[in-house]
Amino acid sequence: MPMGPVPTPLRAFRSTQSPESSRAFDGDDGMDGNADGYFDGQKRGAPLRGSSSSQRKTPKNRDTKPSLSYAARKASVTVFVGDISQVDRDDGNREVVNRVLMRFDALRRRLSQMEDAKELSNGIIKRADLKAGNLLMSKGIRTNMRRKIGAVSGVEIGDIFFFRIELCVVGLHAPSMSGIDYLIVRDALDQEPVAVSIVSSAEYGDVEDGDILIYSGQGGNFGKRDKQATDQKLERGNLALERSFQRGNEIRVVRGIKDVANPASKVYVYDGLYKIQESWTERKSGCNIFKYKFVRMPGQPVAFAAWKSIQKWKEGFSSRVGLILPDLTSGAENIPVSLVNDVDGEKGPAHFTYFPSLKYSKSFDLTQPSFGCNCRNACQPGDPDCSCIRKNEGDFPYTSNGVLVGRKPLIHECGPTCPCFPNCKNRVSQSGLKVHLEVFKTTDRGWGLRSWDPIRTGTFICEYAGIVIDKGKGKQGGEEVENDEYVFDTTRVYNSFKWNYEPALLEEESSNDSEEEYKIPSPLIISAKNLGNVARFMNHSCSPNVFWQPVLYEHNNQSFLHIAFFAIRHIPPMTELTYDYGTAHSDEAEGSSALNRKKKCLCGSSNCHGYFG
Repeated sequence: MPMGPVPTPLRAFRSTQSPESSRAFDGDDGMDGNADGYFDGQKRGAPLRGSSSSQRKTPKNRDTKPSLSYAARKASVTVFVGDISQVDRDDGNREVVNRVLMRFDALRRRLSQMEDAKELSNGIIKRADLKAGNLLMSKGIRTNMRRKIGAVSGVEIGDIFFFRIELCVVGLHAPSMSGIDYLIVRDALDQEPVAVSIVSSAEYGDVEDGDILIYSGQGGNFGKRDKQATDQKLERGNLALERSFQRGNEIRVVRGIKDVANPASKVYVYDGLYKIQESWTERKSGCNIFKYKFVRMPGQPVAFAAWKSIQKWKEGFSSRVGLILPDLTSGAENIPVSLVNDVDGEKGPAHFTYFPSLKYSKSFDLTQPSFGCNCRNACQPGDPDCSCIRKNEGDFPYTSNGVLVGRKPLIHECGPTCPCFPNCKNRVSQSGLKVHLEVFKTTDRGWGLRSWDPIRTGTFICEYAGIVIDKGKGKQGGEEVENDEYVFDTTRVYNSFKWNYEPALLEEESSNDSEEEYKIPSPLIISAKNLGNVARFMNHSCSPNVFWQPVLYEHNNQSFLHIAFFAIRHIPPMTELTYDYGTAHSDEAEGSSALNRKKKCLCGSSNCHGYFG
């Protein structure tokens, strides 16, 4: 029979946490009532303490297998969608982990959209992340329920998470509040807790230095203004860490880092496997606190160390190896875009004029005349009198922090002549870059684009800027267009994928919110060969992390179509940004000239089609 804490869905609750906080609980110390931070609503027996029989010394590195039976949890899960089998729920893989996370965030965004549209507060803190996580786990949409020591299947070192509950749904760290996760191992004579993962945040007294982490134990009310500090006890998570120190088992470490886009929140990065090298007690506020020295296992990919390097770059560009230009936009963007080559001696891409948006021909009319809204302040979610919201079928296309809720056939934004405020939340794609980007030289695909900052799912990255080309010229296959490698064409065939939430999860009828096929009023071809922005440097991938979305807004009584790029999933810093270039229609692909235009794909994805174009 399994023992120790079991990850279960969160229950509905009220919280005094600031509504600006977009995290499940960050507490690395024990929480009152249930120090392990699991919302299982169950009464627990006496906690495991150092004074019990489990305190008996255990030989270091003892090879004892954990008891990991979990039949009781299987029986309590109601499966909602059949595409996550019991096998995948028990032990995931990369595809399953990505799918679970995408479904979680799609549901969270929809819940956030619904909450934003409510005019009156009911006193319950808006925690769409907790609601989404609770709902998915209750319906069996989760993975890696088989808890174990060591790496978690499908979760890679360097993966980032913007919500603590995401760690739960993929099985990386089960408790939603506590910083220490453990399980109970038993042998013929004894049973004892063993730590499997920790979440570290420097604000709780943890000291971070490269591959070494000094971690503080849980409990004792340290850092709580309204409670008296007491000695920490050798029980629960603290006892598990002590036993892991004696055994020498590997422990997963997740680092909590301040979110540059929202300083009140954190981003969580999985930093790989560590072992505890030392443990001791210190006096703080007149009380004892446990300390543990974690040392990272060698030979693992860099993760947290990359974040530390980026911090140094932001302090001064001189520390960036291979820097060519600190800002290739020459001030055209509100955030500088660095140009870097640490691969070879090339000094930069071919000359082009940097321009942050589209240029239409004076004689080119894309759509019929259109008029903007009449809002005098900022457009408000749920306002039936806002014409721009009505064009979006009554829903604001973005959450309050500017994240895209879902792919739509066409998004209508407020235009330059709308009387609403310039900072209106319905102008996301017009407000410039949101993250610190870098154009860099790749090893085998020319120049590429990546970000110094972590990017949240649904975040606007940039639009595809350039010169709009007449469709007739493009279809004729003129020499200029045919030889242009910097063309974006909406008429190409793009791989379909599911990104939006599932209405049935919220007992909603399927509506246009779930439609992800674009409905563009007129084909659009853009050339960024001679004039363009950072989007011209994004390479193709058959498994991209960025997608394009048509956005329409009016200017001078005319509607103009733009192509905006958004993040498909969370993107760690220094990860190349890629999108699907698409392929020509079959009727346009006939003949040797079209075949010659196809290019060999070097994306390296397991789903690579071998070519694009």
